[in-house]
Amino acid sequence: MSILSNLPIAMICAFAILAFATIAYFLNARMALVLVNNAKAKNERINSLPLYHGWYAALLVGLPSIVFLALANLVKSPIINSIMRTKLPADVKSMGSDQISLFLLDAHKIAFGGQPSQVNAQLESFASELGNWDVVFVIAISLVAIAFAVFGYYFSRSKVFAEYRARNAVEAIVKGLMILAASIAILTTFGIVLSLIFETIKFFNFYNPFSFLFGTQWSPQVAIRADQVGQSGSFGAVPLFLGTFMIMIIAMCVAVPVGLGSAVFLSEYASEKSRAFIKPALELLAGIPTVVYGFFALLTVAPFIRDLGNSLGLETSSQSALAAGIVMGIMIIPFISSLSDDVINSVPQALRDGSYAMGATKSETVGRVVLPAALPGIIGSILLAVSRALGETMIVAMAAGQNANLSLNPLDMMTTVTVQIVMLLTGDQEYDSPKTHVAFALGFVLFVVTLILNIIALRVVQKYREKYD
Repeated sequence: MSILSNLPIAMICAFAILAFATIAYFLNARMALVLVNNAKAKNERINSLPLYHGWYAALLVGLPSIVFLALANLVKSPIINSIMRTKLPADVKSMGSDQISLFLLDAHKIAFGGQPSQVNAQLESFASELGNWDVVFVIAISLVAIAFAVFGYYFSRSKVFAEYRARNAVEAIVKGLMILAASIAILTTFGIVLSLIFETIKFFNFYNPFSFLFGTQWSPQVAIRADQVGQSGSFGAVPLFLGTFMIMIIAMCVAVPVGLGSAVFLSEYASEKSRAFIKPALELLAGIPTVVYGFFALLTVAPFIRDLGNSLGLETSSQSALAAGIVMGIMIIPFISSLSDDVINSVPQALRDGSYAMGATKSETVGRVVLPAALPGIIGSILLAVSRALGETMIVAMAAGQNANLSLNPLDMMTTVTVQIVMLLTGDQEYDSPKTHVAFALGFVLFVVTLILNIIALRVVQKYREKYD
């Protein structure tokens, strides 16, 4: 039983169905080709090319079977668990829910591999039955999937005749798949938004929204016992918002001039040889892991800023918003330079030639013609960089600290919304508590802010696109 249950039956079935779909493609295409040759001999024509008859067979064989196989394997475990709960031994049924869950977990580990907390004859017998049920379900699911594939093949084979519009059928199936993919993306977005909203509402049932949005004291620790003192839980998020936007602004002050200047130089002034070297070198910055940037900020940039500030008589923390912002700006330079470079290169050469014909210099042409024409794409690249800066966590946690600080001094330690979300949701936490729900409230605020930035950028892009189209 254990050997059979550990066989990847569903995976083997999926590969077999895909192989069958490939064979069905060639068989139907070959039949349609014979149909074409016969039609040519009779000076007739068929409605669709053999290619579409082949794709029609492959789609009917593979698509329903793979979808059924995936969905059936998703619901297999809950069904088996519900069946096995009815077959629990009498002494186990009399236990509490936690003990029953532990018994089932140990049975799963014995049946499918793992380290159970206990092993006895009763548990091994139950695990053996659980494994048998799993094998039965997997085999039944695989047989039904294969039956779907066989039926799809014979149905597609029956449609290989001159009048059948196989191309229209294939295009309708592909269009349906595209609509399904778009619907999944939209529904996923709605699911994310609704989950944030529901959890945020739960938090606001505990805590005043006005105090959360405009409060200046952030201390999310909540007393677990009534006799604990000093753990009242203050969720004023203004220090987090201030830290987030200050670090983001510092990062953009670094990334926008450098990134945009690099893009202008690469597209308008650099030779082909220089461009072939500089552009890949800049894009390498996007491939460096953020934890490496965090180490660079912690070990190099932050100590340099601290020593420089102390030499100037300024009180400088060993971790600061300035250090995190500078390194974050370096990290997001490729997002602006690469996208802006592509946008600037897409500006029609006729605009440049017209400017030169009017007597403008190269710098005047770049500043007054090329950049305004490329402004919608440049704004899009800056918006992407802003979103990247708002969502960055590792650099801030390592270089700016984790303490909420209501300060406008970039040399002080600060934290951001994303860092606090990570801190609130890691470790052993009580889920149904304000300390946990406030993480969703912070995420919802960050989502709303990003949405507003998107809307503003879209309006600006539409305005200038109409002007320069």
